[in-house]
Amino acid sequence: MEDFLIVSIIFLSAVWVVKIATDYQTRSQLIKKGEVNENLKYLFKNYGTQTWIGSNLKWGMVLIGIGLALLIKQFSPVFLDDETILGLVFVFAGLSFFIYYFIAKTRSDQSTADRDEPPR
Repeated sequence: MEDFLIVSIIFLSAVWVVKIATDYQTRSQLIKKGEVNENLKYLFKNYGTQTWIGSNLKWGMVLIGIGLALLIKQFSPVFLDDETILGLVFVFAGLSFFIYYFIAKTRSDQSTADRDEPPR
């Protein structure tokens, strides 16, 4: 189980790095050619400050949830099977995503209300 987890993490990390590098290369080539128009705006939408703050919050919450599951295993007075711990990891990660959804929805509703409010 541990070997599979280590190999999976290494593989997914390599895929993530390649994706970031190719996205950067594509964006920079489009900017150099001056071909950034309305049809290609979706390529640049993830680079706003608000998006990065939300993304960091989301993944921070997920990692805290996973860490809590592992802490429960470490300090639990009863023996917990590996399957139970894996289930706890998924439950806490899912709860983190669920809580993040409501935080993001509230922030989105607030920003929409701020834009709809007439200037004073």
